[in-house]
Amino acid sequence: MRVMAQMGMVMNLDKCIGCHTCSVTCKQAWTNRAGTEYVWFNNVETRPGQGYPRRYEDQEQWKGGWTLNKRGRLKLRTGSRLARLLTIFSAPVQPKLEDYYEPWTYDYRTLTEAPLGDDFPVARPKSLITGDDMKITWSANWDDDLGGASELGHLDPIVAKVRQESEDKIKFEFEQTFMFYLPRICEHCLNPSCMASCPSGAIYKRAEDGIVLVDQDQCRGWRQCITGCPYKKIYFNHKTGKSEKCTLCYPRLEVGLPTVCSETCVGRLRYLGLFLYDADKVTEAASTPDPQDLYEAQMDLILDPNDPEVIAAARAQGDIPEEWMDAARRSPVYALAKKYRVALPLHPEYRTMPMVWYIPPLSPIVDLLTEQGHDAEAPGTLFGAIEALRIPVEYLAELFTAGDTDLVTEVLRKLAAMRAYLRDITLGNDTDESIPASVGMDGETLYEMYRLLAIAKYDERYVIPTAHYEQAHELEELGCSLDFDGGAYEMQSGPFGEGSGTPAPVAVETFQALKARQTADRPAGSEQLRGRVNLLNWDGNGAPAGLFPPKQAEEEAQR
Repeated sequence: MRVMAQMGMVMNLDKCIGCHTCSVTCKQAWTNRAGTEYVWFNNVETRPGQGYPRRYEDQEQWKGGWTLNKRGRLKLRTGSRLARLLTIFSAPVQPKLEDYYEPWTYDYRTLTEAPLGDDFPVARPKSLITGDDMKITWSANWDDDLGGASELGHLDPIVAKVRQESEDKIKFEFEQTFMFYLPRICEHCLNPSCMASCPSGAIYKRAEDGIVLVDQDQCRGWRQCITGCPYKKIYFNHKTGKSEKCTLCYPRLEVGLPTVCSETCVGRLRYLGLFLYDADKVTEAASTPDPQDLYEAQMDLILDPNDPEVIAAARAQGDIPEEWMDAARRSPVYALAKKYRVALPLHPEYRTMPMVWYIPPLSPIVDLLTEQGHDAEAPGTLFGAIEALRIPVEYLAELFTAGDTDLVTEVLRKLAAMRAYLRDITLGNDTDESIPASVGMDGETLYEMYRLLAIAKYDERYVIPTAHYEQAHELEELGCSLDFDGGAYEMQSGPFGEGSGTPAPVAVETFQALKARQTADRPAGSEQLRGRVNLLNWDGNGAPAGLFPPKQAEEEAQR
């Protein structure tokens, strides 16, 4: 047993309202610069829908992830090393710009500076790639809220697969349609196919927390990682000639702050914490023959942080500090994924062992039952209606369990049992212990799950072990990524020209800035942050100077 730590995330899809706040703040923090105009490390998709990039889940086309060879061993879908070497200069199997979308802005100058006349000025869309006039035909969330689903819904690869089995399961007529939101970031997998695909060895998995990153010095822009990633969460920066991806905001995590997408999430649907796993068994688990058994194989990888054997092994290896072990025991993601078993991985059949988990949505059923005159929170009514959900269980199963509907139904029954059991508590009625027993839980455990899902506080949703304080001085001189032209991944000039030298600072918030946030006092060497106030360094308390500039009348009064 080789015990290692992995930072993971759980998202409760019942709470996502599709506001895209997470996407916008992530964009502002990490990819608001030249070369990454089309890049969204975090995006929110409406399901059913084609996703971003279009139809990324169709691995027959995109060749992402792993499969098994005739001997039952893992191999990349892109083929052998020789096959990949022969296509290293062309990389033919990867999304084109039109599969993402061509980013644009508008000609606002014409709109605001046009001379007075009879014609009404128009701000034409301009391509951010070529600078020419363009016609907008697609974007990262073009099918948001089922836009065009009646015409394009059949292009969702999961819809096509479910319809092959049952034509009646998914229809896009108004009375029968359904939708839910699916936020996506990099999965930071235990068995990342992007890392195995990279010819330069530029992609690596941090030993201390499992975050997958791209070494910009090593990257040569072969783009085979883009093909290898089945989630298509690695992007090519056409300015630097390097690949980039979600960093899980590791500079924030190192000082105990949650990721930007988690911090700014309106629905509070995200949870951050540590998993402990057995690194020696990852390949064996990913090689499980039956795709529907991959979920259980991944669950077997995750270790119990309260197990004396696991604790002893971790201490013997000496790689995981005691405070990290304590954080693993308090981890909300471990509780939701392993203890309560209500969080599921996204597309386990890709065999990458993803570590971003999802609690499937249940909400629409309650409203439907209420409208029909039923007692929507009664356990018998809820349990009986799960098979007739407006969101087909088959669709959720293709997303989260490689098609195993029994696992999804089990999770939905637990969520339904929690609602029914807590209703009696809220109304002051006698609790019915047969409700938690029907889903293999007891009342105390069900109440603990309710607290975590419904009313958990900030420090319960985000249990983040910080970097050692003796290493904290290394963060002192780092600046905000937005203070540099190329952002977090921009490189200083080197022997091979721009983009080949020493990395620029990447911290979103510096160690010193955290101690002095919202004040005018800054440590020496951090002049770039002076007076800078934005979503990244404002905690929402008060009105810090610089965020809301004084009105002209107030300025005159001050004079």
